[in-house]
Formats: sequence, structure tokens, C-alpha cells
Amino acid sequence: MASKSAPPGTRSVARSKSLLARWAVALAAVALSGTAMAAEWNLQPPVTPIAADIHKVHEYVMLLVTVIFVGVFSFMFWSIFAHRKSKGHKAAQFHENVTVEILWTVIPAIILVAIVVPVTKVVIAQKDTSNPDLTIQATGYQWKWGYQYLKGEGAGIDFLSTLATPQQQIDGQAPKDKHYLLEVDHPLVVPVGKKVRIITTAADVIHSWWVPAFGVKQDAIPGILRDTWFKADKTGTYRGQCAELCGKNHGFMPIVVKVVTEPQYAAWVANQEKHKSEAADINTGAPK
Repeated sequence: MASKSAPPGTRSVARSKSLLARWAVALAAVALSGTAMAAEWNLQPPVTPIAADIHKVHEYVMLLVTVIFVGVFSFMFWSIFAHRKSKGHKAAQFHENVTVEILWTVIPAIILVAIVVPVTKVVIAQKDTSNPDLTIQATGYQWKWGYQYLKGEGAGIDFLSTLATPQQQIDGQAPKDKHYLLEVDHPLVVPVGKKVRIITTAADVIHSWWVPAFGVKQDAIPGILRDTWFKADKTGTYRGQCAELCGKNHGFMPIVVKVVTEPQYAAWVANQEKHKSEAADINTGAPK
């Protein structure tokens, strides 16, 4: 006795369920892989109030867009599945639905306001460089940074900060260490808990002074002075890079900032001033 084949509608439902199951497995795999890489792909741990605010806004917006994504695609997949042709559903014919047009205008506007309000507060705080404890000018060169301490303790100190990664590592002739291309000969040194204003400019092309842990990124443009600020809450060494394509050695222009205690900073300033005085004495006594 010949077996009866399944009705067309049943086969269609089975195919739809199989497709939904495959999509579910694929999404689960992506979610799991994202979780495994979260620490590597997420923002660096914040060490300044601004960076902490940026991190909070980032998580808030990501949560909001995730809810929107899940809601929109769930409704779309349900609509496709529930109103499929095999079920006998006939497409509705309508035009110029006032209710729909109002909804798809008002809802996005509400979402934009929900994003704009917290983001605007953070942007305004980022631009408030008033009343700094220390003012430093960072000048971008191809391909190094020059630092001048303009106001506050250490005013008058200036030096260049250049890549310190050994050439053997760059050429692949030696193992690359942990801070490959993120180490310099003279790091910027600042005291913990103090508001530091950074004035950026450049001597040749556009550069960008960027330290992710500080939540700071400011372009350095020739002939123009721009500024930003940070206030580190933790001591330590924090690293960044030039974030504006500035020529062939753009990737060899790191930024290293050492945040130290106030006594350590005072000792560093005294040492720098001593070296500067000794260098001045040598230059004065040199034969003309």
C-alpha cells in the first residue's frame, strides 16, 4: 500500500520551522562567540570620570538598539510566518495610513531624544576645560609627540616622546613584547586626581591625540590650537596612539601617559628641572 505524501501546507510549515531553528542556532553561536570575546572587543576600563560616562552611554545605547533590533526583527519574522501564502492569507491592500505614518515618525523621534539627552551631557562635560590644575601642550610631528608644560607644577618642562620599540621587533627579527609599538622613550607624566588640560596642535600634518582609558581624543591641526582634558583617578601607565592617518609611519606614533602620586610627580619635576639646569650650564660653558 503506497504511503500518502504530506499535504503541501504541512511541508511548508515543516520547512519554516526548520529555517527558524537554523536561524536560532546561528544567532546563538554569534551571541556565544561575542560573549567569549567581550573583554577583548569592549571599551578599555575607564580611569577618568569622562571615560566612565562614555562607557555608561555606550552600554545604554547598545541596550537600547538591542531592544529595537529584537523587537523589529521579531515582529517582522512573526509577520512573515503568520501571514504566509501557504496558510491562505491574502495580502491587505491599503495606502496612506495616517496612523502608521504618525507612529513611524513619533517613535523614532522619541528614540532620538532618549539618545541625545545623555550623550549631550557627556559632550558638554568633555568640552569643559576650565580651571585646570595642569596645562600641557601636545604637538604632533611626523612621527612623534612633543610635550610642553605650560601652567601648573612643572611649567617650563618640555621634551619629545618617540617610539621606543626595538627595530629588531619591527623587522620580525625578535619576539614582540606585550607593549609592541606602544612604548616610548619619554612618557608624559601627570599627577593622579588633578585636572589636566591638553592643548593640541601639529607642526606638519593633522594628527590626533588619543588615550582610550581617559576617554580623550582630540585632533592636532597645524596652525590651530584645540583642547581637551582628563582627570585620572588611578595611578598607572596608560597607552594610546595617533588616531589620524599622518603618513607612512602613522602606526609608529604611540602615546604613553604615566599617572603617579603627587610626591612622585614632585620628584619627577625636580629631576627634570635639574637636568634642564645642567644642560643649560653645559651650553653656556661650551666654546663658541
